[in-house]
Amino acid sequence: MGKYDALKQKLDDRHRELTERLGHIKGDLARPHETDWEEQAQERENDEVLNQLGSDIELELRQINSALDRMKHNQYGICTNCAAEIPLARLEIKPETTRCVKCAA
Repeated sequence: MGKYDALKQKLDDRHRELTERLGHIKGDLARPHETDWEEQAQERENDEVLNQLGSDIELELRQINSALDRMKHNQYGICTNCAAEIPLARLEIKPETTRCVKCAA
């Protein structure tokens, strides 16, 4: 077993969860709006919230994909700023991180 196998599984699980959640959000956004003006106003407000949630999920998915790509290329766990090793404890808390504690501060 590799040093980061558990973290890879965690990233894969989170990726699946977020992809499913994003699919639900996109489905909700694609639904037709009500014809009643008051209902439409409420739906549009809800759509703004869903759009923001979708954007947040897409950002996290990009971070996860980047971490998985770094794993594939044996660059995972190395700070992208100073090239120091990122402590395993930090990676366990935030497995998609790209920087060591010092550079993140």
